Amino acid sequence: MAMNKNFLSNWWRFVKKFLNFSCLVFSIINTGCGGGPTGNHGGFAMSVIAEPVKEEKIEDRISLVGNLMADEAIEIKNQLAGMIEEIGFEEGQAVKKGQMLFTLDAQKMNAELAQAQANLGMAKTTFDRLSSLITDGAISQQEFDQAKSDLESRGAETDLIKARLKESVISAAFDGVMGERTVSLGQFVNAGTTLTYLVSQNPMKAEFRVPERFLGQLKERQSIEVTVAAYPEETFEGAVYFIDPQVDEQTRTALVKAKLPNPDGKLRQGMFANLNLIIAVRSRALTIPETALIPRGEEVYVFVVDNENKAQMKQVKIGLRMAGKAEIIDGLSAGENVIFEGFQKIGPGSPVQIKSNVENPPSSESAG
Repeated sequence: MAMNKNFLSNWWRFVKKFLNFSCLVFSIINTGCGGGPTGNHGGFAMSVIAEPVKEEKIEDRISLVGNLMADEAIEIKNQLAGMIEEIGFEEGQAVKKGQMLFTLDAQKMNAELAQAQANLGMAKTTFDRLSSLITDGAISQQEFDQAKSDLESRGAETDLIKARLKESVISAAFDGVMGERTVSLGQFVNAGTTLTYLVSQNPMKAEFRVPERFLGQLKERQSIEVTVAAYPEETFEGAVYFIDPQVDEQTRTALVKAKLPNPDGKLRQGMFANLNLIIAVRSRALTIPETALIPRGEEVYVFVVDNENKAQMKQVKIGLRMAGKAEIIDGLSAGENVIFEGFQKIGPGSPVQIKSNVENPPSSESAG
């Protein structure tokens, strides 16, 4: 019995020594036995990585998709039937407003015009002669009125043929680039035949639909950025010029259009476009690395380093989230050092030492 008591006593002393030793080791590793992983309120300073709260320009954007359209695009058709006598452009050529594109054979109409002008001259001569006779009472009023009507009729006939002759020459309605030609020199074409098309591609239009919940944030002249598959590394910038006053009842979206400068002609009608509509710009927004955020339920906190090199926890309100960083709209000031690596081993009031982060700097991608 005595031996059992001695054994138990020795065993208990051994357990107590082991527990004391474990507590000491735990204290060294976690800076305070019983304090837990965030209870380092004394002892040596823990190394952390921090950076100041930045003040920078950020842009709040909506990502959308849409299509590119030419500023102006028309099919060119002939109003008169006839043979193609002349073609004044090459496919893909840039042309100016008023430049001749097609001429139809007008030989028959020129003959008709010559005959009409001769008839007009005869009618004018008759009218002038009867005008002097009517004053002397040598002719009746009815004869004079008939001559006057004949003169006006011949004049209208002449003007009509001249107008038809103008239609035999087809000119560019605006500056643009010619499309594919569908007819050949010497070919007879019926009235209304599509001969080619003309496209004005500088500027271009981007057409896209915006969900109705964003309509309150839209306005004309807002900036837009466009990327297309043909030039994945390039961004094309433009501005909104049209917001449809109606919302589609089926999709609950509104049509929006923007114009994009296109001096090099890279953008083409019908291209699929990825768009970023910039709905707000904040020139002095506060940002921190996204890894500094500590979510706790519906609240978000960060650790900052105070003037005594101690960690202090602050509740913050998050605004826009971007690649690798977050906007802070409440809870921090520019220049405060925010811990974004190593805060897992500290608690409020813990002494800290900020170490360099040269090997793994935080993301510094621009919001724009």
